[in-house]
Amino acid sequence: MARLSGKIALVTGAASGIGAACALRFAQEGAAVAGLDLREPTEGDWVRGAQLAPRSGFALADVRDDAAVARAVASLRDAVGRFDVLVNAAGVAGGGPVHLIEPAEWDRVVDVNLKGSFLVSRHVLPGMLEAGGGSVIHVASIEGLEGFEGGSAYNASKGGVVLLTRNMAIDYGRHGIRVNALCPGFIETPLLGSVFDMPPMDEVRTRIAAAHQLGRFGRAVEVANAALFLASDEASFVSGAVLTVDGGFTAGHRFGIAELMGLG
Repeated sequence: MARLSGKIALVTGAASGIGAACALRFAQEGAAVAGLDLREPTEGDWVRGAQLAPRSGFALADVRDDAAVARAVASLRDAVGRFDVLVNAAGVAGGGPVHLIEPAEWDRVVDVNLKGSFLVSRHVLPGMLEAGGGSVIHVASIEGLEGFEGGSAYNASKGGVVLLTRNMAIDYGRHGIRVNALCPGFIETPLLGSVFDMPPMDEVRTRIAAAHQLGRFGRAVEVANAALFLASDEASFVSGAVLTVDGGFTAGHRFGIAELMGLG
């Protein structure tokens, strides 16, 4: 059964990573998919999703730019119709100790990750209100739930996304609009690669992978599968939820005690 048959989704950050995986997964389940990103997709999940979708469209916009977002959302709405689902997956990495991070870098990270989610939602929500329902899914992070060494701007931005999710669930629930957040662990994406794919980070990468109780980084499709659930009618009574997709990273910590008890 096509779980999103007849639905139309807008996915930001759709050119790569989690956004592209969501676009493909939604298309596989029967949704028409509109994508928004800073750059055109050339290959990968978005292209495969567009080939599958009964209708699709793509627009270029910087999610930090209110006027650009307004134009892109209007253009895509004209191309594909109303939006039943919004996935705010556009995001950037960045941070550092507070006394070392430049204000411009702080603004870049917070503006893309938090302000961008606000701005795109701002222009999609009126259509959902008019239609009497919808599903908004913010892609936050486990780093929005707990601190992470050197995370400052990124953690602050994703923590803001988590609270934005809960406030929006309160404000729009009476109108049939569900708002939820996904908090992925460390996922194998180009964004992750931009941080860890350098020799000095090899040991750190290994240690972080081991901190996931499943012993590995996640895959973008595993986050997309969770987004699919939240977008579908199967999640009809789920709103204000913050769903971790983190391989057990936030479950707690291992200190070798289980091995001493024979669970090697």
